[in-house]
Amino acid sequence: MKKILMVIVAAGLSGCLASSPTTTPNVHAAAQVDCSNPRPMVCTMEYRPVCASLLAGGEKTYASGCNACADIAVSGYLPQACEDQQ
Repeated sequence: MKKILMVIVAAGLSGCLASSPTTTPNVHAAAQVDCSNPRPMVCTMEYRPVCASLLAGGEKTYASGCNACADIAVSGYLPQACEDQQ
């Protein structure tokens, strides 16, 4: 009985983890990550600076990809601070 319960719990947890959205996708340095809806409403206090592309034009550095995409003025971001882009 314990074995069956452990398998059911493990299967349930793996399904939750697989469907959880990620806020920091693995990307190549030159690939822009596009923000999509729904936008994040809460972000962790993580500092991984990104260079966000603003819908009105221009760029702005945000603390993380999550923080960038939480701003509706952002279309996407590159995974490093704007001043570090080449």
